[in-house]
Amino acid sequence: MAAERLEQVFQMDTSGIKVGRGATREVGADMARLGARRVMVLTDPGLAGGATVATVTAALRAAGLDAALYDRVRVEPTDASFAEAIAFAAAGRFDGFVAVGGGSTMDTAKAANLYATWPAALLTYVNPPIGAGAPVPGPLKPLIAIPTTAGTGSETTGVAIFDLEAMHAKTGIAHRALRPALGIIDADNTRTMPPMVAACSGLDVLSHALESYTALPYHRRPAATEPGLRPAYQGANPISDIWSAQAIAMLSGHLQRAVDDPTDDEAREQMLLASAFAGIGFGNAGVHLPHGMSYPVSGMVRSFVAAGYPADRPLIPHGMSVILNAPSVFRWAAAADPARHLEAARMLGADPRGAAAEDAGTILADTLIGIMRRVGMPSGLAAVGFSEADVPALVEGTLPQHRVTKLAPRPAAADDLAALFRGAMRYW
Repeated sequence: MAAERLEQVFQMDTSGIKVGRGATREVGADMARLGARRVMVLTDPGLAGGATVATVTAALRAAGLDAALYDRVRVEPTDASFAEAIAFAAAGRFDGFVAVGGGSTMDTAKAANLYATWPAALLTYVNPPIGAGAPVPGPLKPLIAIPTTAGTGSETTGVAIFDLEAMHAKTGIAHRALRPALGIIDADNTRTMPPMVAACSGLDVLSHALESYTALPYHRRPAATEPGLRPAYQGANPISDIWSAQAIAMLSGHLQRAVDDPTDDEAREQMLLASAFAGIGFGNAGVHLPHGMSYPVSGMVRSFVAAGYPADRPLIPHGMSVILNAPSVFRWAAAADPARHLEAARMLGADPRGAAAEDAGTILADTLIGIMRRVGMPSGLAAVGFSEADVPALVEGTLPQHRVTKLAPRPAAADDLAALFRGAMRYW
């Protein structure tokens, strides 16, 4: 039998980026330059009456564009909330989209743009094995993403994540065509973040950067059968490494400051930049087990509600669900590349000089746990309502997440995942 052919090529894509306080006021000129005349502005109810949305709509109208506001984005979107936004987009026949908010809003805008432009059943473009994973047939309308949290980096990625309610788990769509044409990084838009939102979104950035930096190298993945089928998440590669490493270093000096003091303009701007840098890194390299394991954690929430988030329903914020798995994963995964995991720990402030290779996982995990404690995270999955009895269902919800689980530096079978979930139950 012939040996499997491994990948020899990687590809780098990202959105345009505009950075600076006050840059939001230029969105009208930016959208006009992209050729749009009728624009759908998406946001969530909590931001709809705020200054950023007002600035955006005023700038669009000043540029002579017709702007329609859609303010029903759901924080942690579902297939149902995606469908509602898609219906609004299809009815409006928009030729441009602006997303104002966190990852939930940006991901909803990507889905609305995709399905209004190329109509199909929802699961058509969703990642396999949950969906058909059909490639996007062609280009989408221009989308400008304006993040109001320093977290997802969704302004740079071609990924849209949602809860598939029937499965009680997250899944998503990943394709280069979904990338926004432009991300506007304006620190004036993050001043209203509550401390827990800043912490959860910042730790999502941290896990993005760590996961892409430690992911399976691109040249150990099976080769794409044709260039158009090469996945957006390709594995760790020399260009993504640069962006991910820089994001880790920036987080080390600014995450705590941004959580503690919402008026610290420098810290907030550096966190937004770190989010975008990590987005460029993981948007091309991918994430792995902390994210794959987070999807059933979010989907199986029972009664937990994090401070600073909508209290109308149980909710484990995405960044929290990710970081609660991360120490357990990195403690186990470091055996695949101890030097790289030790370097990640060093960038986060640890001193790994003289450390043995077998200690790499513990050093990185302990460094992460220290950060989690300082910014007020729960002590593990048990603190947000899970127990040993939930492990089989958590494993079952993780196994279909092939888009990310296959990028783990070590192969993770069901028994491995069960051990990792048990290891994440309590850290202190």
